[in-house]
Amino acid sequence: MKLNIVAQGLENKGNVEMPVQFSEDVRLEIIKRAVEAEQSSKRQPYGAAPLAGKKHSAYVSKRRNDFKSTYGIGQSRTPRKVVSRSGSRHNWVGAVAPMTVGGRRAHPPKAEKNWLRKVNNKERNFALRSAITATLSNDLATKRGHVVPKEYPFVVEGGVEKLGKTKDVKKFLESIGIKGDLERASIRKVRAGKGKARGRKYKKRKSALIVTQADCALSKAARNIPGIDVVQAKDLTVEMLAPGAVPGRLTLWTNKAIEKIGKEKMFI
Repeated sequence: MKLNIVAQGLENKGNVEMPVQFSEDVRLEIIKRAVEAEQSSKRQPYGAAPLAGKKHSAYVSKRRNDFKSTYGIGQSRTPRKVVSRSGSRHNWVGAVAPMTVGGRRAHPPKAEKNWLRKVNNKERNFALRSAITATLSNDLATKRGHVVPKEYPFVVEGGVEKLGKTKDVKKFLESIGIKGDLERASIRKVRAGKGKARGRKYKKRKSALIVTQADCALSKAARNIPGIDVVQAKDLTVEMLAPGAVPGRLTLWTNKAIEKIGKEKMFI
């Protein structure tokens, strides 16, 4: 399979033969398993404090002649703490048990729970190749919600990696027909629910992913453009190529990155 190499303004700079990694079957269930495995490693364990609801002395005797005994006064066997007393008579309040006010939870979340999901290396590489192939589909990109030019898919020339200013990167992306997608990604939505108070007030959309050969000036210049991500070919993950386990992200491969993937036989 050959793709055109384009420069600014969709100027044709020849074509490139795509490596075998770009001809895998698109398997949605495999991609989803790999994405869930990646997300599970980022999940932070949480749980109740070990002593939550247990910080009271709530022992109550049921023996006949014990001090603080509830024997013979018609009380249930709920654990209780003493609030006040007069002689041998006590004012009790239920404590510790799950059905009492301020008591422990019956089955709280445990911090020691293991959220990690594992996936075999061969399956991960298969999912990565599958997600890579999906980036060459105009239909899948449109289905994801991207606004793509009719010439897509194409490969961008390696000179784009030398762009060092945000305005130059934005100008280049607009010149190859990505302007509509940049406008779509610039719209952010206020999240519904408690997440607003937990450091994630806004929901943001993903735009183009730019894959480069190595670390370059472009990665710093493009980081302030909403929705744009820049990644080296060796650092590609399934979640980057298929955010939310939905394949077909608008992806701009540089011809240098394509050559490196084919030459080093990555993800095989």
